[in-house]
Amino acid sequence: MTEQTRPDLTRTFLVILIIAALIAGSLWTLLPFLSALLWATTIAIATWPLFTELQRRLGGRRSAATALMTLAIVAVFLVPLGCAVVVLLDAGVRGVEFVRTASQQGLQPLPDWVVSIPVIGPQLDSRWQELVAGGPEHLADTLRPFARDAAGWVIAQTGGVGAILLQFLLTVIIAAILYTNGEQAAAGVIAFARRINADRGERIVRLGAQAVRGVALGVVVTALLQSVAVGFGLWATSVPHWGILLAVTFVLCIAQLGPPLVLLPAAAWLAWLGRPIAAGALVVLTVMIGIMESVVKPVLIKRGVDLPMLLLIAGVIGGLVGFGIGGLFIGPVILAVTYTLLADWVSDAP
Repeated sequence: MTEQTRPDLTRTFLVILIIAALIAGSLWTLLPFLSALLWATTIAIATWPLFTELQRRLGGRRSAATALMTLAIVAVFLVPLGCAVVVLLDAGVRGVEFVRTASQQGLQPLPDWVVSIPVIGPQLDSRWQELVAGGPEHLADTLRPFARDAAGWVIAQTGGVGAILLQFLLTVIIAAILYTNGEQAAAGVIAFARRINADRGERIVRLGAQAVRGVALGVVVTALLQSVAVGFGLWATSVPHWGILLAVTFVLCIAQLGPPLVLLPAAAWLAWLGRPIAAGALVVLTVMIGIMESVVKPVLIKRGVDLPMLLLIAGVIGGLVGFGIGGLFIGPVILAVTYTLLADWVSDAP
């Protein structure tokens, strides 16, 4: 090998170092937007068939279809988030009013449904009676530290919700851009994948999109159906605060824990109150929802890609730890794409 044809290792190393520094700098610059970009890309990929069908029904008008899909995203994400902020602020105001009223007039007896809660109810009632017996001054001294902590918690949570609201706004904006220029974005990603691997680049991109769509359909749609059924059951059986339990159920379904953690304690509480028919109805509803999940979720997921349930659970837990509440959805998507691409690479081995 002559001196002219000998590879210049120093030059090659410097080129790689400069490229790595540019990539790291770009990622660092985009770090505040990465979460919103992941969410928007996932939403756009998962709902793209719906978007194209909507565009077709609107006579091919891309702007009208984009506007309607953007409004749908706002309705699904921002409206519940706004309600959550209102509830938190209302809870803070009610907490201050409760402390002031209790300090002046004393405590009222606990509601019967609280006292009737198995195991916990009698203990709460006993402690409540002790506070009542101490008088307003003792009650004020007892509640003051808790009121201060509660107010700080509400402020902190409201600020955290404000940050989430900003992320959702960015998600909506980026999703609207992707709907408007979806084909160009997909063509750019495919061209980049072909540049890396001319033979399998496009296939890998399409497999990744199928994995994203499968998780979105299987996990989120199933959780939504389960939550609606649970909310109706709790409302029909007159379980208190069924709206809050509905939100808890949706999170549990996303986390692959299912609605039994909400329905079965509610059924036990109804049975404790002497309402066996309502309790039995919730038990039957739990079984029916379990059957629906075992049928609907695999069908929806396999429309995109065949994923093991253990992978979804690991993605939910790991995503929650690594990305926060948004990781409940982002985690399974990342693992699903990785698993799909790895399985495809292994299957193509000679």
